[in-house]
Amino acid sequence: MTSVEVSTGSNDGDSEPGGYAAARLRLLTEKGRSGPPRRAALSQLTDAWLATLFAGAVEGSGVGGAALVAVGGYGRGELSPRSDLDLLLLHDGRADAGALALLADRLWYPVWDLGLALDHSVRTPAQARKTAGEDLKVQLGLLDARHVAGDLGLTTALRTTVLADWRNTAPGRLPELDELCRERARRQGELQYLLEGDLKEARGGLRDATALRAVAASWVADAPREGLAEARRRLLDVRDALHLCTGRATDRLALQEQDAVAAELALLDADVMLRQVSEAARVISYAGDVTWREVGRVLRARSARPRLRQLFGGGRPGAPERTPLAEGVVEQDGEVGLALAARPEKDPVLTLRAAAAAAQAGLPISRHAVRHLAGTAAPLPMPWPAEARDRLVSLLGAGESTVPVWEALEAEGLVTALLPDWERVRCRPQRNAVHTWTVDRHLVETAVRASRLTRRVHRPDLLLVAALLHDIGKGWPGDHSVAGETIARDVATRIGFDAADVAVVATLVRHHLLLIETATRRDLDDPVTVRSVAEAVGSTGTLELLHALTEADALATGPAAWSSWRGSLVADLVKRASAVLAGEPADPEPAAVTAEQERLAVEAHRTGGPVLAVRARTDGSDEHEPLGVELLIAVPDQPAVLPLTAGVLALHRLTVRAAELRAVDLPDPVGGSVLLLDWRVAAAYGSLPQAARLRADLVRALDGSLDIGARLAEREAAYPRRRAAPAPPARVTVAPSASRHATVIEVRAQDVPGLLHRIGHALESAGVRVRSAHVSTLGSNAVDAFYVTDADGAALGAGEAARVAGQLESALGEVPGPA
Repeated sequence: MTSVEVSTGSNDGDSEPGGYAAARLRLLTEKGRSGPPRRAALSQLTDAWLATLFAGAVEGSGVGGAALVAVGGYGRGELSPRSDLDLLLLHDGRADAGALALLADRLWYPVWDLGLALDHSVRTPAQARKTAGEDLKVQLGLLDARHVAGDLGLTTALRTTVLADWRNTAPGRLPELDELCRERARRQGELQYLLEGDLKEARGGLRDATALRAVAASWVADAPREGLAEARRRLLDVRDALHLCTGRATDRLALQEQDAVAAELALLDADVMLRQVSEAARVISYAGDVTWREVGRVLRARSARPRLRQLFGGGRPGAPERTPLAEGVVEQDGEVGLALAARPEKDPVLTLRAAAAAAQAGLPISRHAVRHLAGTAAPLPMPWPAEARDRLVSLLGAGESTVPVWEALEAEGLVTALLPDWERVRCRPQRNAVHTWTVDRHLVETAVRASRLTRRVHRPDLLLVAALLHDIGKGWPGDHSVAGETIARDVATRIGFDAADVAVVATLVRHHLLLIETATRRDLDDPVTVRSVAEAVGSTGTLELLHALTEADALATGPAAWSSWRGSLVADLVKRASAVLAGEPADPEPAAVTAEQERLAVEAHRTGGPVLAVRARTDGSDEHEPLGVELLIAVPDQPAVLPLTAGVLALHRLTVRAAELRAVDLPDPVGGSVLLLDWRVAAAYGSLPQAARLRADLVRALDGSLDIGARLAEREAAYPRRRAAPAPPARVTVAPSASRHATVIEVRAQDVPGLLHRIGHALESAGVRVRSAHVSTLGSNAVDAFYVTDADGAALGAGEAARVAGQLESALGEVPGPA
C-alpha cells in the first residue's frame, strides 16, 4: 500500500487542515486508485493528520495519559469519501475537566472546519465499558476500536476488556443484536430485491455484515466465510462511488444516481451494477440466516446443558434426535439435513426431495446439507424422472416457506444446476417502480402466490411450473414472452412433461400478459377482443390456468399491478372467452343500460346539459388501488366531451383510475343520443367531490366559458411538479386488428394531472371521435387505449391511423399549456 505524505504546517496546527484537505481531494480524484486501496489510504491519511492534531493539542492542553481511538467504520479502516469520522478521546481520568475540554476543542474544531461529519465522545476506559454495556451500538463500535495517537497502552487495555466483556455477555446480547437486525430489515426491506435500496441499513447491507463480524468476535458462532469479504467489498465500492457522484453522505442508491454510479465504477450500465449489489446482498443475507440459526442453536444448547446434567447425573446426554421426513432426509434440531445413510452421488433426486421436504415442513434446510449436495449430488437424467418433477412441484406449492429454501439452493448454485436457464434471470434487476422484486425472486414469488390458487385449477402442477417460468425470457433480447415460450418449452420437456403438457406450459408463458392487458386496454363488448383471446388460449382448461397465473403474476409484481377492479375486468373477460370456447357466438348482445344510467341519460337529454351522480365505492376498492369515487355522467352527444370532462376532474384534483365511454340511443318516445361516461377516480387529498360543483364546472367547460387548458397550465406553473429523474417520452401506437368497428390507439405516458384531457383534446384536434376509452394506471405510468372512428363512425384506414398516432405523440411531447 502506498503511504500518503501529509503537510503538517506550523506547530500550532493552523495550516494543517488545508494540507489535509488538499491531500484528501487529490486522493479522492485520483483515477488510478479506488476500492480497498483508496479506503485504506484515506484512513491512513486521516490517521496521520489526526495524529499531528493530537500531538499539538496535547502539548497545548497539558493533558497526559490520553489516546485518540478510531471506532466503527473508521476503526476498520473503511472510510468512504463522505463517511463520518467516529472518534473516541480516551483518557485515564487524571486530567481536570477544563484541560480535557481544551484538548477536545483542539481536536474537534479543525475537523468541523473542514466540513467533515464527526461522531465523537470523551471517556475513561471505565466509562467506555459502562456505556458499551448499556448501549449495544456503542459496544459494536468499540469492537473495531483502533489506535490512532497517544497512549497505546490505554487503547490496548480498552480493546482487551471490551472484547472480553462482549464474549462474557454474548448469550444475553446476541439475541438483542439479532432483533436489531430484524427490526432494521422490517423498516428498510431487503437490499437484494430493492430498486432503490439503502446500502447500509437494508437487510443484506453493510450493517448486517458488521453484525456478522460481531457474532464471530463473540466466539458463539461464525458466519460462512465464502464470498462474504468480497460481498462486503462490493457494497463498499458502490457506496464510495455513490458518495463521489452525489457529493453527499448518502447510502440510498436512488434511481436517478444509478447510471452515474455505474459509470464511476466503470461498469457497462446500471443494470450490471444493480445485479452486483443484489448478488452481494444475497451473500450477506444468506450468511446472516445461517449464522443466526447457529447462534440460536448454540444458546439453546448452553441453556439446556445444566438441566441435562441434573437429569443425567452429570452424564453425557445423547445426540439430538433425528426425525425422518423423506427418503434420505431428516429433521434435526430445527433444520432439515441428510440422513446418515443418504448417498447424493447415487440419488439424483435427493436435492429436490430434501428441498421439498424442508419447504413442506416449513423448516430451513441446513447449510451443511446444501453444500454437501452441491458438491456430491448426481445430475438428474434428461428427461427427469417423475419423482423429481413431483418434488419440484411440491417445493413450489409449499407457499411462503418455499422462499428461504429456494434461496438456500441458490446460495450454493443448485438452482442453476437444476435449471441452467435460471442463470440469465438470477439477480436481474427490474428498473421499474411497479416491480417489487428482481426477476428471479418475482418468479419464485409468483409461484408462492399461485400456490394459494391451486384449488381453482384442474392442473396445479402446470400452474406452478408456468408461474416459475413465465418471465424466464427476460434475460434474452426482444419480447420476453416470445423468448420465454421457447425456453419454457425446452425446460418443460427436460423436466419430464409429455408433449400436451409442454404445449400448455408454453402457451401460458407466451400469453401470461394477455388477459390483464386485454381486460384493461380493450373493449370487452367488441367481439374481436373476446374471439382473439379464445383463439390464443385454445381451450377452457388452459384459460382456467391462465386466469390463475394472471392473478398470481400481478400480485407478485407489486401493489400497483392488481386491484379488485382489474380482477373484475379479467374475470369478465375470462367468462366471455370461456363462452366462446364452449361454442357460444362471439357477438354478445349490447350491455343493457341500467336503470340509473337510463335515468341520467333521459335527464341529460331533457335538460340539454350534463347530469351526474357521485358515490363512494365500497365494493370495488381495496388497499392496493383505492378507487375511492365513481362518477357516472350523462351528456348530450357533442364534440370534446371526453377531454373537457377529464379536464374538469383534473381541476378538482381527482386522479382517473379508469374511464369508460359509450353512446346510448334513447328509445322512443324520448329519442336522441346521449354519451355515458363512467369514471373511477381517487381524491388526491381524501375528500369526495361535490356533485354540484363538478356539474357547474362541467357546464361551463362545455359551453366554452371555462378554459380548462389555461386553468391547468396556471396550476402547473404555480405548483411545479418536481421529479428526480426525467420521465421517458410518451409512446403512441396503433394496435392492428384489435377491432373491426374502430381503430385502437394505445398511449403509454407518465401519469400526470391533466394527461387524459390533453390526450382527448389532441384526438379531437386530429378529427376523430372517441368511441370508448380504457384508462389504466400502473404506478407512475398511464397505459391507456382509445377506440376511435372517423366522423361517419367507421374505423380509420392504416395511413390515417398512423397520422393520428403521430399527431397525438407530438402533442404529448410538447410542454403542457393552454389548450
